[in-house]
Amino acid sequence: MPTAKTANIYNLSSANSSTSVNSLLGRRRQRHKRNLSLGASPSTGSPGVSSTETASPAPTASPLSTLSLDRKTFLRQKQTKQLQVSDKTWVRSDLRRGCLHVHDWLTPSYPRPVLCTVDTTAQEVALKVSGSKSGALLRITPTPALFLQLHGGAVRRLEDDEKPLQILNEYLTNLGFEDPWRVQDEGMNPEIGCLIRFYFGKPRSVGGSERVQLSGVFNVRKGKLALPVNRWSKRQVTLSGTCLIVSSVKHAHTGKMHILPLIGGKVEEIKRHSHCLAFSSAGPQNQTYYISYESYTEHLRWHRIASKIASQRVNSVDLSCCSLEELPTQLFYSQDLTHLNLKNNFLSLRKGVPGSLDQITHDWSLRSLSLSNNTLTEFPLALCDITSLTELNLSGNQLSSLPPELGSMHNLQTLLLDGNCLSTLPIELGSLDSLTYLGLSFNGFSSVPPVLEKLRGLERLCLAGNQLSVLDTCLIVLFIYCNTEQLVHIVHLDLRDTGLRDLDVRCLSRLEVLRCDRNCLSLLRVSGQALKNLHAAHNDLKQLDVAPVPENLTVVDLSWNMLCSVPDWVCESGRLEVLDLNHNCLTELPIQLLSSGSLRKLLSGWNNVGRLAERLERSQLEVLDLQHNHLTELPSNLFTKAQSLRYLNVSANKLESLPPASLSEDGFSLLEELYVTNNCLTDKCVPLLTGHSHLRVLHLAYNQLQTFTASKLARLEQLEELDLSGNRLRSVPTTILSCQRLHTLSAHSNGINAFPEVLQLPEIKCVDLSCNELTEVSLPETLPAKLQELDLTGNPRLNLDHKSLDHGAPSVWSHSYTEASGVKNKLCVAALALDSFCGIREALYGVFDGDKNVDIPYLLQCTMGDVLAEELHRAQRQEDYMTSTFLTMQRKLGTAGQRMGGSAALCHIRHDPVAPGEHSGCFTLKTANVGRCQAVLCRDGKAMQLSTVHTVKEEVEYQRVRQHNAIITEDNKVSGVTDCTRIMGYSFLCPSITPRPHVSTVTLTPQDEFFLLGSRGLWEMLSPTEAVEAVRNVPDALAAAKKLVTLAQSYGCADSLSAVVVRLSVTEDCCCFCEPPPPPPSPGPGVHTSTHPYQTSDGGIPLPPPSSGTVSELSSELSMSEMSSEVGSTASSEDPPPQAEPTAAHLNLPGRPGARRPAAGGSFQRQFSGALSDNGLDSEDEEPIAGVFSNGSRVEVEADVHCLNGRERPSPQTNFQTQQTTTPPSSTVYQEPAQASPSPVPPSSPCLSTEARSGTLGRRARANGSVACQARSQDVIEEAGDAPVRKQGGYFNAPAQPDPDDQLIIPPELEEEVEQKQTAPTSSTAEEEGRKRKGEEGAVLR
Repeated sequence: MPTAKTANIYNLSSANSSTSVNSLLGRRRQRHKRNLSLGASPSTGSPGVSSTETASPAPTASPLSTLSLDRKTFLRQKQTKQLQVSDKTWVRSDLRRGCLHVHDWLTPSYPRPVLCTVDTTAQEVALKVSGSKSGALLRITPTPALFLQLHGGAVRRLEDDEKPLQILNEYLTNLGFEDPWRVQDEGMNPEIGCLIRFYFGKPRSVGGSERVQLSGVFNVRKGKLALPVNRWSKRQVTLSGTCLIVSSVKHAHTGKMHILPLIGGKVEEIKRHSHCLAFSSAGPQNQTYYISYESYTEHLRWHRIASKIASQRVNSVDLSCCSLEELPTQLFYSQDLTHLNLKNNFLSLRKGVPGSLDQITHDWSLRSLSLSNNTLTEFPLALCDITSLTELNLSGNQLSSLPPELGSMHNLQTLLLDGNCLSTLPIELGSLDSLTYLGLSFNGFSSVPPVLEKLRGLERLCLAGNQLSVLDTCLIVLFIYCNTEQLVHIVHLDLRDTGLRDLDVRCLSRLEVLRCDRNCLSLLRVSGQALKNLHAAHNDLKQLDVAPVPENLTVVDLSWNMLCSVPDWVCESGRLEVLDLNHNCLTELPIQLLSSGSLRKLLSGWNNVGRLAERLERSQLEVLDLQHNHLTELPSNLFTKAQSLRYLNVSANKLESLPPASLSEDGFSLLEELYVTNNCLTDKCVPLLTGHSHLRVLHLAYNQLQTFTASKLARLEQLEELDLSGNRLRSVPTTILSCQRLHTLSAHSNGINAFPEVLQLPEIKCVDLSCNELTEVSLPETLPAKLQELDLTGNPRLNLDHKSLDHGAPSVWSHSYTEASGVKNKLCVAALALDSFCGIREALYGVFDGDKNVDIPYLLQCTMGDVLAEELHRAQRQEDYMTSTFLTMQRKLGTAGQRMGGSAALCHIRHDPVAPGEHSGCFTLKTANVGRCQAVLCRDGKAMQLSTVHTVKEEVEYQRVRQHNAIITEDNKVSGVTDCTRIMGYSFLCPSITPRPHVSTVTLTPQDEFFLLGSRGLWEMLSPTEAVEAVRNVPDALAAAKKLVTLAQSYGCADSLSAVVVRLSVTEDCCCFCEPPPPPPSPGPGVHTSTHPYQTSDGGIPLPPPSSGTVSELSSELSMSEMSSEVGSTASSEDPPPQAEPTAAHLNLPGRPGARRPAAGGSFQRQFSGALSDNGLDSEDEEPIAGVFSNGSRVEVEADVHCLNGRERPSPQTNFQTQQTTTPPSSTVYQEPAQASPSPVPPSSPCLSTEARSGTLGRRARANGSVACQARSQDVIEEAGDAPVRKQGGYFNAPAQPDPDDQLIIPPELEEEVEQKQTAPTSSTAEEEGRKRKGEEGAVLR
């Protein structure tokens, strides 16, 4: 193999070798002074330069970044690499044309656009790029080549006849784009490089750079020190992987290299030479290199790392994910190599090419070889000559057949062929007597291969993912009617996702593990003689026979079936430890099961169990889950007989009481977690809880508690989490101070009128007292050090001093949302709530779930609104704008979306005016979702699904996944990553996983009451019908969202949760033929005449300003620069004028906070929200009453108080702006000072929602829906002073005669202009008085 290839594989560059770098740059600096910049690209060598020098690139690209001449030169070169208008015009004139953005192999920061057609080959593109670089600084190899990289992963070399533009178009089509013109347009976007990227030359960052641990230029001597022949010489030394590589300094990449394997060798310190180490290899032909270091620090670092490598004794090499196209030549000289990992490369059979797989020699003593996920289309025959091989992994290739020579590998014990295209097996495979594990999952088998009859030693057989449904009888015949002992030795049988309807494997007497999940089984018969594990979830089982009674059975999973009773053999199994019966049709649980001496975990939720045995015998249960049944009582001696019980969940039943913890107060109970949410418990159950002295988690939400006895609470000293939400409590006992370990108190949706002394607890982190009747809050002088959230929203009697109460007309929709952190207090969800989106008659709501990552949800939250607004502006077909939003967002995620992903659900309300005589609705709700975030509409009291979840259970999705050679693992996840086939991010799984959403459109009617959006964890615990029924009678949207999250937590969800509830009030008179009238002209300069705040100059579709409809401010914990340099940004290059940002500790008024009005220049109107709405009037016949604001029959004032430890209020540099919005005569407008933000992200735009303006979205949120602002101290509660007087009917009286000075805060620089405008009406008033004296009618006050 050529030496240059080896250099790329091991990446023999040195960041510290300045000698060769400076000398090389010194010569080039005189020839190409103009091209010394960061954006310089490689070029072909000049004719006067030798081929050796031409092929020698700079050892590292890092010094070039410090040699930029100036910023103007840098920007000029960047500009030359961008598409011009004439280029785009040429491309868009023909669908067969396009543009490739080709990145440089050494400095890939800015790609070079290359115009081509679908017939242009890779060789032509490479020659074109090579020819355009004649004057560039850096040189390339003599043979130009084009490389392809997908989703930032491995890089493969394109063949000369491959067509890059066609590859690009096919990738975008598989991603989900259907319109060929849109495919062409997306291909011209340089940001597409985070998904698919073309390189001119193999990039330096690929091929093992992460394996280089140490590198530098030192004095090196080979051989013995006593011989005078050997002299010290300057050499490039690299410690890469497990080898020491010594090469020439001048020709570090192309010259001769000396590789010294260190495993099993020695690293010794030479004391007679200062800072000198001796490196020796192992084996009979060992070699020794002496290296002298300049400092003791380098000497010590090399000695420590090299000694660890030399001490290893495992003869293994890991070259996975190295973009290898052929084997490194060093492998052919490796001695005692036993384990070789070559997965995730581009290896294939290239006969006659050095380093090809057909050159593998039989001299190797390999025992394990992995070639999975390569590009093999044929089985390498050379592998059959390695007689020592015991494990061979060829999964994830494109093999369609196996050679007969495979039968000569008699020592082979494990053969993995999963994820190929096999449909038959050679008969010679039956001679592999040592074969014990055969993996044939996800191939093309339509029947069980007959050769399996001859594999007498086979113990583990995997046939998952092969469509055997049409040949069920053949499978049964094979297993039953073979009279000999064929296949009776099978121990582990995997038949997942095979489409089986009936299965009888009673003849497999040695069967220990059977996996038949996700089939269509209605009948299953298994031998229980040796059975240990049985997994048959997600079937249609009504009958399950296991005979004889399994004595060794420990784990049984029968969830998501149709069983009406528990089989007798389950109760008789003497060693059963885990039994999952969730989601069946059970009506009773046998007493033998509850009193089993071996059963430790019983899951029987979501059934129809009406009652249990009155009394139990002694039980060893530790986990008991009986939620979502019809239980009215529990066994009276449950806790006394099940003394090992640590977890009990009986939520969503009809319990009226609980059994006592013990027969006496001195009884002993180990119960740690008790969930009894959503029952009918009263105050009588409280004294029964005191016996559980070890209780850590107690959920009593949504019962009928009126008091919680103080003395009883004092005895629960170990309590850490207490949930009393949704009851009738008037107070929290002061004895809660006895619970010194308490970190979470949730008591929302009660009638609590006094703030508890919970802030005196040392471990308190989260306090949720929202939706109560608090009248005052007394905070200690020093807040708890660990306090993260204090939620006081939805307390109508809490008087907060705030001067900026806004008001407006009743709304058509109003929303509220809440979020709750999951494990390790990580909030991996985000909500988007924009009541006014691109206009007062549009709204946008969304929920995003990142599963275990926090980055993707916040990127979606902060960017998706902008992308949707852009798609609305550009979409030629309006029905496609939602799909295009999700597909474009995949690109906007940048490098963050390559290895991470998340679910998303988006709801967009639009106003479509209709003629007065038409009966169709004027508001439409368009919903799109990917992953497990879903939306549900309540129409006339019934749940209407707006979204769907795409999984491999759908035939179309399964076929699409299998078409792209993906596999489904045992946990039902595609390639072991996600269980959804459509999701945001995870671009490395494309095209098996795509971001193309499910889109639905409904017209809103007066029968529509509300709609819900929820994250993955919410819908795993609640069905759509159950969620709608739970909150339908909860009038307050915030309380409804809180209830959904509380229920999901009590039902066992430990992940992050998010719920958005949007109340609808659509009436017949909401629909009007005409658009809303234009607002009155604004005083002062810059009057707007457009009816749309963002009307375009040509009168087309209005385009919102940068960052409109989304949250622009990002917290310091989540900046775009931290995430990725390639994350797509929707911010404009021109920053909008600075705007005021209210503090997060604010007052929230339900109802309409004020319609967004057109603002000139940098005007800003302050709005406040929490559970707010803003979309216009119910009818154009109703005008807002001056000074009147309401929310139906009740008015609430809410406050969010968020506490951050160690934050100090910054001293903002304020400047004032002119208010240029005309308001009703009695309304009050307050101008807020703008704050200069040091963040590079632009401030809030006028199109932001009320949450965004008040600083609640886009921040790092805490548990249960509160958001902690990162920029300001939240230790202040403001109190209301001038609250209007409430009238009957839920309205307020406007102030009688408001002070004019309170209406407008005038900046000093505009005082003169305002004074002139105030004195101008004097003459006009005199004229009016004259007209009145003359008796004229229709006088107008100006």
